[in-house]
Amino acid sequence: MPAFRTTLATTFTAVGLALSAAPLTPATAAPATLSPSPSPSPVFLNAAQMPASSTPWTAGRVTKGLPEGGVFCAPGALPGKGTSHRMFRTELDTGGLQITTVATSTAKAAETVTTLRRALATCAGRIEQQYPTTQASSVYHGRLAVEEGAYVYSLDTEDREVGSTDINLFSVGRDGRTVTYVQWGRLGDLEDAPLKGFKATTRTAVKNLYR
Repeated sequence: MPAFRTTLATTFTAVGLALSAAPLTPATAAPATLSPSPSPSPVFLNAAQMPASSTPWTAGRVTKGLPEGGVFCAPGALPGKGTSHRMFRTELDTGGLQITTVATSTAKAAETVTTLRRALATCAGRIEQQYPTTQASSVYHGRLAVEEGAYVYSLDTEDREVGSTDINLFSVGRDGRTVTYVQWGRLGDLEDAPLKGFKATTRTAVKNLYR
């Protein structure tokens, strides 16, 4: 089986979310210079917000950095700095992933979305080059009207030598400086995939980045 099959992590690194409180200043003291409040961290999907499945989803912890396996179909498209991820799984070999990154500017974030979209649109051709016995098809499923927009793609693959098929759904969306990438994958074909449910999950992921 080719190495691009979705894999699931079984352990997750905890992220400490510590907030610093400014000390109180006595009334007689000179006015203190307060540090600016830290920017809020993006909110991640929870297990209940993933597309409907015959067995319940389990969500891992939000973990700093990129996942160990990198970004499927888009290697190098997301930076490690300012990035966190969460992995999801079910009992029936279905996996999910959300990666979120906060760019230094809205222009940089828009650039990241463009890079991700280009990588997802051309993924099938690159897979067929790397795995000659695999037939792959990438499909664009349109733009979702949420915040600065989200874009949905699918990748259908068949290993002709082994006779197995995999289907993956992807989306990339943006809210200001923050970009989020969502992936869903399992054995099967596009007709078996919960495309409508995945679009709803994507809308939730982008809309709820900052609640």
